[in-house]
Amino acid sequence: MDDEYEKFIRRMNPPRVVIDNDSCKNATVIQVDSANKHGILLEVVQVLTDLNLVITKAYISSDGGWFMDVFNVTNQEANKITDEAMLDYIMKSLGPDSSFASSMRRSVGVTTGMDYTSIELIGSDRPGLLSEVSAVLTNLKCNVVNAEVWTHNTRAAAIMQVTDEETGGIINDPERLSMMKQLLCNVLRCSNKLRDAKTIVSDGVSHTERRLHQLMFADRDYERAAGEVLDEKERPNVSVVNWQDKDYSVVTIRCKDRPKLLFDTICTLTDMQYVVFHGNVDAEGPVAHQEYCIRHIDGSPVKSDAERQRVIQCLEAAIERRVSEGLKLELCTTDRVGLLSDVTRIFRENSVTVTRAEVTTRAGKAVNIFYVRDSSGYPVDAKIIESIRQTIGQTILRVKGNIAELNPVPQESPTRFFFGGLFKSRSFCNFGLVRSYS
Repeated sequence: MDDEYEKFIRRMNPPRVVIDNDSCKNATVIQVDSANKHGILLEVVQVLTDLNLVITKAYISSDGGWFMDVFNVTNQEANKITDEAMLDYIMKSLGPDSSFASSMRRSVGVTTGMDYTSIELIGSDRPGLLSEVSAVLTNLKCNVVNAEVWTHNTRAAAIMQVTDEETGGIINDPERLSMMKQLLCNVLRCSNKLRDAKTIVSDGVSHTERRLHQLMFADRDYERAAGEVLDEKERPNVSVVNWQDKDYSVVTIRCKDRPKLLFDTICTLTDMQYVVFHGNVDAEGPVAHQEYCIRHIDGSPVKSDAERQRVIQCLEAAIERRVSEGLKLELCTTDRVGLLSDVTRIFRENSVTVTRAEVTTRAGKAVNIFYVRDSSGYPVDAKIIESIRQTIGQTILRVKGNIAELNPVPQESPTRFFFGGLFKSRSFCNFGLVRSYS
């Protein structure tokens, strides 16, 4: 009944998209008008960020039954969007013939199916975890074609898309899937038996970044350890106050700007069941300013100080999860089974940790991005990076940043680790799951 009602409202009030390249000097202006429903703002932002567009300004208004948003966007080179194919795609993706407004269950965070098996991992972070997970998958004759790995506040989440080594397609053998889930759960649980670890294997496909936010939010990565000292200079400035006259709660965010920041904050508010009625976003400079008037989906503003603190903590976590700490390395080579396992093994043998990773495969070519530090959390020594490049291949692994520009960071606490590093005395073989790959 809900779907039929949504379809009726959509027919009566089809979305309207206006793309304007004339009114703003340095950005393309995209205006979206549509019948309002919970989650529609996230849907629109998701479409724009998935195209790698940079949202420099946004004006949000969805009070009542109508939704109207205006976005100033540029490409990655800070230029207007002039490519006709791109403009046409935006019109089709957001306009009356699109599916984005049909049902949130079908569109938000969900993409069309592909010929791979999706693996979701969540657990405590520790040295060598990515290397161990990759070794398990290689031993099970699985090829990692796409993956994204986030670590935050001693927790780690990953979504990995794998194919069968022989067929190159989806893995559907129940026994093999059961073994995969069991071995991966064993790896995750070895890190911290006081915290839960989960492995989900399916042939369904989720929007990777949205799903990672959901996994880490459900895992409560926003909770800080008692007595933990935070770096106030690096900490996002987030406040929540109630606007009594209008019965809104006003969320204000001020932090260093970065790609997809708007998606991350809107995603978190949506997952927490808050509705953004009005908003203003300015990210034209190095610092981003975001302000939202929100209510809970039940119509009430933030009711207590505990709820206010939880909103602040969750938004801080959403901003921090995707922060790229460390030196950026890019690996480009022909894809093969075991590539990720071999690369992460070389990293760990050189005491290099990975703070974030993006693994993609296109037309048989692997393009992997790693952000790395040394095992103590400090910038990696240039000699170690050069040694790793010589081992892997200098034309295959390239440095995308300046090692000299990296600032030292404080010594990490014993409870905080990142993907990639591995204590020499705690080899993956000690778990009795797979043979040594060293």
